[in-house]
Amino acid sequence: MTIARRAALALLTTTALLAGCVAYAPAPGTSKFDQTFDAALNAASDSGVTVASADRASGRIVGSKAGAAVTITLEQQADGRVRVAFNAPDSKQTNPTLTEQLFAAYQRRMGR
Repeated sequence: MTIARRAALALLTTTALLAGCVAYAPAPGTSKFDQTFDAALNAASDSGVTVASADRASGRIVGSKAGAAVTITLEQQADGRVRVAFNAPDSKQTNPTLTEQLFAAYQRRMGR
């Protein structure tokens, strides 16, 4: 294999690997609370939760998956951070639990 072909193959491989990387950048001017709310809402969708209501003002997302109620609450902290809680107490899903699945999807959406 010639040097030019090796270089082209290396460039193609690098491009293919980078194409698989996803970063969710926040929209310019979006508040930390809005970014977090959007990430939580999209995490619910990613996890297969059917969202019945999403109230940004109260910081509450309500839905269900496989008959189990799901509640996601967001609370602005005094120091500017946003506290997020995932609750699906009646879910029968295991390995991972629905709460773990929601948290992992949220972390991905937040770019962590």
